[in-house]
Amino acid sequence: MRSLGKHFLAELFGCKSEIINNVELVEGHMKTSVLLSGATIVQSVFHTFSPYGVSGVVIVAESHLAVHTWPEHDYVAIDFFSCGDLECERAISNLQIGFGAERIEIKKIDRGVLEQLSPRKEEFLNRIEKQ
Repeated sequence: MRSLGKHFLAELFGCKSEIINNVELVEGHMKTSVLLSGATIVQSVFHTFSPYGVSGVVIVAESHLAVHTWPEHDYVAIDFFSCGDLECERAISNLQIGFGAERIEIKKIDRGVLEQLSPRKEEFLNRIEKQ
């Protein structure tokens, strides 16, 4: 099945709360994981919630890697969307290790399955050239 991208949804359980509540550590693990996947970092934005929790995203040339942490539950949710030929599983595995997760569940979704899309690329390119 050919698609425009792949989207990995990962749930990490039993994470170390002192790691996943530290925005610097979370961002560091995220950026390292992106590089391990072969992606190119464009920008990152992270936020610490009060009283606890971190959310952030690393925008990559190939799409994004996002994270949301719940230290009070030792839980992390990750999504990695890739429009390129990246090693997303390697990045997620690195996050599992970095966050000290005891258990992980991963779902992969093909996004923009080409057989389900209308063949409008030529029409689109013609419109762009006329502008």
